[in-house]
Amino acid sequence: MQYFRLVGLFLAFFMVVQLADAQQRRIEKAESAFNSGKYFEAIDLFKYAYGKVDDRELENELIFKTALCYRYIDDVRQAEIWFRKAVRRGIENPLATLYYADALLANGEYEEARTNYNKYKELVPDDARANKGIESCDFAIEAKKTPTRHKITPMYFFNTRESEFSPCYGKDNYSIVYFTTTTEGTTGNEINPVTGQYYADIYQSRVDRKGEWSDPTPLGENINTEFDEGVACTNEKANTMYFTAIRDNKDGDMVTQIYKSEKQGIDWGEATRVAIYEADSIMVAHPAISYDEKTLYFVSDKSGGEGGKDIWKVTASDDGWGTPENMGTDINTSGNEVFPFVHKDGTLYFSSDGHVGMGGLDLFMARPQGSQWEIENMGYPMNSPRDDFGIVFERKLERGFVSSNRDDARGEDDVFQFALPPLEFKLKLVVKNEKTGEKIPDASVNLIGSDGTNEVKTSEADATVEYDLNPNTDYRIIARKGGFLAGKEKLSTKGLTESQEIELDLFMPPNDEPRLVKVFYDFGKWDLKPESMVALEELVELLRDDNPNITIELSSHTDFRGSDEANRELSYKRAKSVVDFLVLYGIDEERLTSKGYGESKPKKISPREAQEYANKPGWEFLKAGDVLSESYIRNLPTEEMKEIAHSLNRRTEFRVTGTDYVPRIRRKK
Repeated sequence: MQYFRLVGLFLAFFMVVQLADAQQRRIEKAESAFNSGKYFEAIDLFKYAYGKVDDRELENELIFKTALCYRYIDDVRQAEIWFRKAVRRGIENPLATLYYADALLANGEYEEARTNYNKYKELVPDDARANKGIESCDFAIEAKKTPTRHKITPMYFFNTRESEFSPCYGKDNYSIVYFTTTTEGTTGNEINPVTGQYYADIYQSRVDRKGEWSDPTPLGENINTEFDEGVACTNEKANTMYFTAIRDNKDGDMVTQIYKSEKQGIDWGEATRVAIYEADSIMVAHPAISYDEKTLYFVSDKSGGEGGKDIWKVTASDDGWGTPENMGTDINTSGNEVFPFVHKDGTLYFSSDGHVGMGGLDLFMARPQGSQWEIENMGYPMNSPRDDFGIVFERKLERGFVSSNRDDARGEDDVFQFALPPLEFKLKLVVKNEKTGEKIPDASVNLIGSDGTNEVKTSEADATVEYDLNPNTDYRIIARKGGFLAGKEKLSTKGLTESQEIELDLFMPPNDEPRLVKVFYDFGKWDLKPESMVALEELVELLRDDNPNITIELSSHTDFRGSDEANRELSYKRAKSVVDFLVLYGIDEERLTSKGYGESKPKKISPREAQEYANKPGWEFLKAGDVLSESYIRNLPTEEMKEIAHSLNRRTEFRVTGTDYVPRIRRKK
């Protein structure tokens, strides 16, 4: 019995050793896949090993490595789950907290993300990534409150359950679109151990006159191989294509490089490597060619940059391409700047996870400002909490395609169409009698715009007139009809960022209604004060431009204080001073009559004035129809109210006395 007991113990020990050895081999295999960048392959190995170990320290290491793999393949949902495990288990590495916050940000959980960025800031106070993350949370919350007008539409014709991304145009009329895809059936038709998807190819789709897109097809064997191809761009004529491809170099290593192909008839010719660097071991990718084809932008993680992947540029020379130049700190950060696109207007578009954004990769535009760049996040909905990248524009329109793995993506990454609808402004105008508020049909309404618009319409039976307005334009509106002075209004669409219908009442003064002229005098004097100039110049415009056929009486009035004779003389001199000003400014003197009425015609409050005064503190006592006579004023309860009434009686007005005046210039003809 002792013998068999010893044999049993030996076998049990042997099995434990074997299991430990097998576990160690699995961990070593996982580490090897991780260190060689085969993150998708490493995930299952790490997770399997995690399920078999009972050492807490080793468990923590396997959890963190699994979370890193999900981060590197951009599976932010799983990354959030595994980094949460790491944080809750108290893993000492502070990066677990930072990467957990990053995953929360990419999943749109901004409040929780901010909390964890603050925790990381406590752990590593000097790391700028904490502040950048907090700023990104705040930016994202505000961006969703104030979206741009862009409309984003999934391209169901292109997209599969796999990845479709980085579109570009295959024809100069935009009827062909190229894009990268990892769909099943690509040339390699094998799973990439880094991404867990099929090796990528470049496909194309065409749109017909009905707006329907064809089934996507691969570009052909001169472009696609058993390895990865994608992230292409074309020149303006779409007869030269640059694209990213992974090929083995002279040392047998697989390296990411940029290749070029020329159109030969309807097919693409053999692709050749673009020798940006003499050494073929330096990673270069994501080409973007300028409109004049003299500058090639690209992405590289070459030393000498700002960190991560940077955007570089190289200029064409007689011998090929010149010396590569890093785009500098305005554009590049310690994070990743990728997927550049150059607009015809010189704006550089790119994606970045290093600038403040909504999460993951955000789209940015960089406008040249001398030797510097002005960087602007493209906002929501062009950006989402996830990755938004690979943009392409039609040259003359705010329209094109972009790729994203946002929540409404069908697959891993999808192609979306975007467009910025034109701003539309509708003006609905109602022409009204200024005195009574009644509507005025059959008025001639002239709309004059700073963009050259000059449109005349007649008000309908309900006194309405409707116009379509243009963005960024100043407008003047003049309405005319017999028995009324011209009605005038101004409006502008400058600064308006949302389409809208503008409603406006345009008032026309009746000819028989006195009109106030806002002029000012020192006490007991009739000299015009400088602050009267605006009102007087408006009166010149009204007589010279808007109503050239009317004659008017200019009358001045006083309050009842002082003698009747003194008030009449003062009021006459004040009216005459206005007439003299108008004559000096070119108004025919025979169109003008001056009268001084002193205190004999107290002010009567019109309905429109009463409405205005109702919203003016201290003036609410004035009602429509009130006549500010001596008895009315003496019966007011306060001195303040009495002084307001006196000020309204001290006025200069004009009224129309004729409508058939013929200007002297026309008379001479």
